[in-house]
Amino acid sequence: MSNFEQFQFDFYQSNYTIEDQEEGCNSYGSDKNLCESRKSQTEKQPAAGAFVPSEMLPSPQSYTGQILQPAYSPDTLSQLGCVDGFDEEPPLLEELGINFEHIWQKTLTVLNPMKPADGSIMNETDLTGPMVFCLALGATLLMAGKVHFGYVYGMSAVGCLAMHALLNLMSVSGVSHGCVASVLGYCLLPMVILSSSAVVFSLQGIPGTVLALFIIGWCSLSASKIFTSALAMEGQQLLIAYPCALLYGLFALLTVF
Repeated sequence: MSNFEQFQFDFYQSNYTIEDQEEGCNSYGSDKNLCESRKSQTEKQPAAGAFVPSEMLPSPQSYTGQILQPAYSPDTLSQLGCVDGFDEEPPLLEELGINFEHIWQKTLTVLNPMKPADGSIMNETDLTGPMVFCLALGATLLMAGKVHFGYVYGMSAVGCLAMHALLNLMSVSGVSHGCVASVLGYCLLPMVILSSSAVVFSLQGIPGTVLALFIIGWCSLSASKIFTSALAMEGQQLLIAYPCALLYGLFALLTVF
């Protein structure tokens, strides 16, 4: 029985080392690459109990943020492209196409029919001023006891379509619907003055008729001047002023009667 235990002990005990493995690789002609990779792995692994300097150990990154709030450095944010901010974004009014300087210049051009119009500014599809003037016209008519908002917008839409078709036939370059609506809407400003005066006194008489004819001529002259400068239609201002006078005459009829 003791012999069997000694045999079992001798069987499981072995003096196998790395040198024996290397000799086995060389002796039995095994793969050299496999042996070299094993040798490099054993050289890289430090022996147990060996002293390793603290400089060679990888330093863990310290976490300076709060719970559920990861810490980002400015370099990391710049690499991610998150440092653009709101400084480079255009203003909201510019994105909506609202330019108060151009609106003021167009209003002054309409109020002064003898002033030459700037074709580059007038050839814009700006509908902010026309919407405001249409609302002002309807509001002043409402103050005079006339609820004509539907008539104002309906005649404006039909007049813009008719003028668009006429101007495309007369001009070489052509014109867009937005440009026609913008010019006709801005030139509606003198009609707002007429409807405001109707709140104070009645226009059904000779003074009211003369004032209405003057306002119609003012609106049509301003609109024809802007159209001729924006579309380069020199010498055709009277031809454009006639249909404009017919359109603004309808608004004058709403205001007077």
